Amino acid sequence: MTSTATPSPPRRSALAQPIMAGLVTALVGYTSSFAVVLSGLKAVGATDAQAASGLFALTIALAICAVGLAWLTKRPITTAWSTPGAALLAGAAAVNFGWNEAVGAFIMTGVLIAATGAIPWLGRLLAAIPVPLAQAMLAGVLLKLCLAPFVALSTIPFHVAPVIVVWLVFLRLSPRWAVPAAMAAALGIAGFSMGQANAAGVMGQLLPGLEFTAPAFSLEAFTAITLPLFVVTMASQNVPGVAVLASFNYETPWRASMLATGIGSSAAALFGGHAINLATISAALAAGDEAGEDRSRRWIAAVSSGGFYILLGLASAAITALATASPEGLLEAAAGLALLGTLGASASSALSDPSSRMSSLVAFLIAGSGLSFAGIGGAFWALVAGLALRLLIERKRH
Repeated sequence: MTSTATPSPPRRSALAQPIMAGLVTALVGYTSSFAVVLSGLKAVGATDAQAASGLFALTIALAICAVGLAWLTKRPITTAWSTPGAALLAGAAAVNFGWNEAVGAFIMTGVLIAATGAIPWLGRLLAAIPVPLAQAMLAGVLLKLCLAPFVALSTIPFHVAPVIVVWLVFLRLSPRWAVPAAMAAALGIAGFSMGQANAAGVMGQLLPGLEFTAPAFSLEAFTAITLPLFVVTMASQNVPGVAVLASFNYETPWRASMLATGIGSSAAALFGGHAINLATISAALAAGDEAGEDRSRRWIAAVSSGGFYILLGLASAAITALATASPEGLLEAAAGLALLGTLGASASSALSDPSSRMSSLVAFLIAGSGLSFAGIGGAFWALVAGLALRLLIERKRH
């Protein structure tokens, strides 16, 4: 007599590996760049409460997108907030418009991201922007932030030096955790250095909240924020995010991904978030071997990362309060360490092609100079100048 075997449920170990990979993905993604997001939002007019709301809104939006995309496609598609975009905001010159107009610009960024999925010719137009030029603009934007750790050594050396030491130690022992460890050290030093009254204030802000901001729209905010933020997010996050998944033999559903992250960005913008996108560095954690040998189950890691992101988002108010109470320049220094790798990669890509090196160099210098003309920041003018040099001089040589 033969018996029909019934399929056994998945082993706990088979689920544990992708779930743990999702935890690592969320921890690395959140802790390595939350300070950049806070700095960027405050630079364009957000109050502490509005910045905390923006951080929380971004976390919830990217978590929903990651869970939805991974669940529906059964692929390890992870999402993140736009760290280069936040760096662009943090490095911008003083803006001549208010927070409401910044929120309107964030909404329009989400609209443009969604449009690249819905309108094919817009995606082709974006692809026409030379990658070295976009990378040069990003490198210029990051320059000031990446100088912050070393500038802070002269102003708050006893606070910053331990953070740099922790970063260097982990960079040698476990590079993946170098930035999260540096951020944790910075928050620890901030907590230790604040007074008892400030500590009580932080403890009183444990629960996060969403603060709605009525958007306002202006051409100035569109050119100063929307266009550079859109280009940086697409060129430095979404396009490389597709490439990272492709390196693990996963095809990214472009239309669905852009529609989801674009709509998610616009929704988060109403509560202060700037933009979300496909993950790049953290994407490899959910799509690689660390998420399990069974490739068909690695999507669980992406779903898991979304769940853990929500848990981390619950700490956004306390983290923002702690960052606000920290010594001036400490969190900016930690953020600068977090962006050093991105700066190196962007500068290398920008200057790798000798035939376009001059236009990229000019774009880099203008973006890094803090130039503001007609109320529009240097990132926009960097693209304009770089494209002009490329068309008028470099193309004529070939």
